[in-house]
Amino acid sequence: MIGISRQSDYAARLVLHLACLPAGTRVSIPEISETRLLPAPFTRRIVGDLVKAGLLKTQRGTGGGISLARPAAEISLLDILNAVEGGVVLNACLEGGKPCVFGQGCLVQRAWGQATDLLQQHLTTVTFDTLVAASPSHQSAHNERAAAVRKPLRKTKPPV
Repeated sequence: MIGISRQSDYAARLVLHLACLPAGTRVSIPEISETRLLPAPFTRRIVGDLVKAGLLKTQRGTGGGISLARPAAEISLLDILNAVEGGVVLNACLEGGKPCVFGQGCLVQRAWGQATDLLQQHLTTVTFDTLVAASPSHQSAHNERAAAVRKPLRKTKPPV
């Protein structure tokens, strides 16, 4: 199976959470973790990768937290994969610096390269503002789900 890592999925969900909020809003890692059902330690590591890539910014102290470093319209799914995975390639023979014994004359390598190019082009067009716009109820649905998770179970008396 070809797929993205759990870390990339979590990173995209984290950025989507921030994109759903008004511009400049800062939230804490525990809030994002709870709302998006992400493990907090994993979220901390992902935030570090996204900050290094210039996609998120952090502020310490009262009123601090995490926010988008750029507008949601300027952050794509490819940006997330570049930050977390180091890029997108469908075959190891396409990774820079790794020599392939068959070289450029390999028809299979050429096909993988074309497919990789198409995937990268598509992921560049999927920006977080379009994801938010495609699902206007996205934020409220997640907030409701998170609120349900946070609610303590009430003990009820059994019927008599």
